[in-house]
Amino acid sequence: MTDITKGHCLCGQTQIQFSGDPAWVVHCHCESCRRNCSAPYTTFVGVPRNQAEMKGWYLRAYKSSEGVKRWFCRHCGSPVAYDAKADSEHIHFYLSALQNPQQFTPTAHVYIEEQLSWVHLGDDLPKHLKLP
Repeated sequence: MTDITKGHCLCGQTQIQFSGDPAWVVHCHCESCRRNCSAPYTTFVGVPRNQAEMKGWYLRAYKSSEGVKRWFCRHCGSPVAYDAKADSEHIHFYLSALQNPQQFTPTAHVYIEEQLSWVHLGDDLPKHLKLP
């Protein structure tokens, strides 16, 4: 039996899920992701598209830049996924939208050149200019 990981937006009207293990879990420091979440950085779980599902009456996408869609719940406004043509193999779910985010441990920081100057990282995770 394959493990299913589930998640949802703040109001619960939009659901996400995936089977199996994620391809990666990273903290993203890019300006676009920071603005989308109003946070100093956010954490993503990269999931193979053929193992992922998003559904809900209020599920909508915003085209934030060329080749990029940011999926969110139109009812409560919660972001649930980042979807980029540049990474056609994966959908990037927001770790905090998962029901049990503590079961996944980030393994790296990405877009580190865009990190806010007052964010001081106290971990020894690898730091990358882009998603490796």
